[in-house]
Amino acid sequence: MIEKIKKNSHGGARKGAGRKKGSGKFGEPTQVMRVPISRIGEIKDMLLKFPKKLKPEPGGTKASAVYWNALSPSSQPLTLFDARVAAGAPSPAEDFSDGQLDLNEHLLKNPQSTFFVRVNGDSMINAGINPEDLLIVDRSIRPAQGRVVIAVVNGELTVKRLFKENNKVFLMPENPNYPALEITEEMDFMIWGVVTNVIHAV
Repeated sequence: MIEKIKKNSHGGARKGAGRKKGSGKFGEPTQVMRVPISRIGEIKDMLLKFPKKLKPEPGGTKASAVYWNALSPSSQPLTLFDARVAAGAPSPAEDFSDGQLDLNEHLLKNPQSTFFVRVNGDSMINAGINPEDLLIVDRSIRPAQGRVVIAVVNGELTVKRLFKENNKVFLMPENPNYPALEITEEMDFMIWGVVTNVIHAV
């Protein structure tokens, strides 16, 4: 018995049919990706609050260079020499013992709430944060007075020092060439996390 297959009266794909790229609420193409279940709510909240693509602030940080690798850090203990290195005149050789050092234990205190940000600009250069440095950021730390934070202001990502005075909030640069930014009620403002460590080449 031969089964007849009924052809779809709607025909095949038509040129120009379907949703146009970039016509959604984000104003740009989207794609499917796998994310940790524990971060779904957080990511949804971020997208709802900032539907437009984040832009890097001049002298701030690149919005495109935010990494969530710290969620599943790999353990790779390294050799630790139990001796201080002289930064002045060379010291005589001495006997020392070596152990193991896991960088995750020292740099990632809270792996599930830690992410990385690549720096673009020199607004924090006097704090030892240089262009192309990698910042380790912890979302679980309370953003207290004087801490260096990663913040989003009106859709722009920036790294600055948090300062509060007379019920006012300021984001302070560490470079005299950049002005302080006062946070007002009219601004969309969110602190993503506190910078705990800076990684840069020497």
